[in-house]
Amino acid sequence: MIELEQRGTTTILRLQRGKGNALNIELLEAIERALGEIEASDARAAIVTGQGSVFGAGVDLPEMVAGGEAYIRRFVPLLVQVFERLATFPKPLVAAVNGHAVAGGAILMLACDQRLLARGNARIGLTEIQVGVPFPAWALEIARFATPPEHFATLICTGRTWSPDEALTRGLVDEVIEPERLPERAFEVAREMGALLPATFAATKLAVRRPLIEAVRKTQSQDEQVVEAWCSPEVQKAMEAFAERTIKRKG
Repeated sequence: MIELEQRGTTTILRLQRGKGNALNIELLEAIERALGEIEASDARAAIVTGQGSVFGAGVDLPEMVAGGEAYIRRFVPLLVQVFERLATFPKPLVAAVNGHAVAGGAILMLACDQRLLARGNARIGLTEIQVGVPFPAWALEIARFATPPEHFATLICTGRTWSPDEALTRGLVDEVIEPERLPERAFEVAREMGALLPATFAATKLAVRRPLIEAVRKTQSQDEQVVEAWCSPEVQKAMEAFAERTIKRKG
């Protein structure tokens, strides 16, 4: 599910779960372990990327629906834990977005310090409202922190997805690059950021992201209500219907 590749002082964390890197409990646990290994290692920076035409397709809705309430009560806290780990990671994180990044996959991208997107047919956006699920605090506040204020409400409240150039215009990514150049450009950015003094970078990043962290602390108590909402029959039906529509479109 995860491949770690070392290139000099940079670690590449490659998501490799099926075609869509859909988030389930096993993948979240693997991401958490990988981030722990990178933090404890001598790596100065890390690149997060996917494979094929997808960076991250969000939550594995069929598995979520099949698992029911018991699965959701395990999944959501783990999802929140991974988002928090990414947002507060002390080393530079560069997202090399090789393809579609939607819903939870887009949050993984937005949590990184620099976001580079391959030019092409990728769609970028937060589709949770179309699925029918509310955002946990960390997901919402990561999106708020990383998105220009004039585009935040549209991103959250419409569920629209955007092309690479549109994502760049709206400030969701920092660069749009030809696909063949993406790995090398991501490495260049990671190497540049990794050359900074580690303690200074970690302290500066923490200071810059303090408003994000404080915003989460003020609202995180509502996550219990988020879990209850995800477990409700109404949201369960909405997730199932969205998953069925997605499968039909792909078929």
